[in-house]
Amino acid sequence: MFRAPHISLGQESADLMVQRLLSDDFAIEDVLFMSALQVAREVARHRGRPQQVYMVGFDFQPELGYAQVDGAHYETGDDQTRAMMIGMQENFLLNALYTLQGSALNVTHVGSRAYSRLSVDDLVEMFLPDVHDRPDRTSWAVSIVAEITTNHFGDLGRLERMVRAAAAAGADYVKVQKRDVETFYTREQLDAPYRSPFGTTFADYRHQLELSAEGFRFLDALCKRLGIQWFASVLDEPSYRFVMQFAPPLVKLPSTISEHTDYLSHVAQDCRCGIVLSTGMTDRTYENWVLKTFAHAPQLYLMQANSAYPTPPSDANIGVVRHYDRLSKADPRIVPAYSSHDPGWFGSAMAVAAGARMVEKHVKLGNTDWAHFDAVALDLTTPAFRDYVGKVREAEVIVGAEEKAIAPSEHHKYRRTSA
Repeated sequence: MFRAPHISLGQESADLMVQRLLSDDFAIEDVLFMSALQVAREVARHRGRPQQVYMVGFDFQPELGYAQVDGAHYETGDDQTRAMMIGMQENFLLNALYTLQGSALNVTHVGSRAYSRLSVDDLVEMFLPDVHDRPDRTSWAVSIVAEITTNHFGDLGRLERMVRAAAAAGADYVKVQKRDVETFYTREQLDAPYRSPFGTTFADYRHQLELSAEGFRFLDALCKRLGIQWFASVLDEPSYRFVMQFAPPLVKLPSTISEHTDYLSHVAQDCRCGIVLSTGMTDRTYENWVLKTFAHAPQLYLMQANSAYPTPPSDANIGVVRHYDRLSKADPRIVPAYSSHDPGWFGSAMAVAAGARMVEKHVKLGNTDWAHFDAVALDLTTPAFRDYVGKVREAEVIVGAEEKAIAPSEHHKYRRTSA
């Protein structure tokens, strides 16, 4: 464990902050990028060679706020205070750029400011020269869903980080959940003790996790900016009516409510978008009921799932996906799918080979022992979900097409010659 002093921002400490940047005494500054630059200097010293630092995302535009999505700000303080704080930080950056000239640290600001040495497009071209030639999300046959559930904990900043990480990893969708807490659970369940940062009962925990209308508008605007789609598991009729106001492309009905047939029948009659239906804890009888009840759904994603967290490999039953694939041949509305509660990526890759055209994986942001689904979820603060997406895409490429043909890579080692 590394410990360092924290130096609060004040008039005297501000005057010395740039000087501390060049000293050997490390401190946590209120202007955190100054501490980050000091770490980079230490890396350069340790390696014995200059280090290049690219500062990306430091736009220093007060009108955008500290965090901004389509005009919605999530921060405290008025406009004048925000402008003063952001302007002050920009001045520290300018002083740091001047002070570090000729040092072992080469700092390049990326953006559109007068002192920016690269634009964002320049940086992309430098590090990802073939980015425009790569397949976009629409070129893949298999949709990948980052299942956030309620692991955002009702915190819009946390939700934004998760959505951005999922989009950067290559997910096609993010999925959240919505339930009417007071009617979905019994009073006995709500009053039960539950330890979390939000209170001492299960009700305290569940109420905190539910996104408000503002939260869903934030999610919708963010996903549009990032070019990723979203949908939600809706566990009851009030939640269904609530979510449909945002016109999501899909609605999920989780296996948790497979016995709530009155509600499921209502959605089947009312919904005009695609239905993703998880089949955990059900058998062929339920499947027959679903096929009859959802006969008019424009798309019906039949999602093989086992509701154990985590699912033992022996209970994953990927063969069910193959069965759903056969159903889809007779009824093109049906989309075979797989909800992965098994560890890692292998089950999902197998599901793609079995015909799945959608796979879903739980994600989280760091480890939180008191959160649901934490044990099986992939941590977005690590490369785990990006690796998962890569393995699914690799499986999709390897599966290829069903029609037998001569591939461009093939050649005959022994050519037949005439006698």
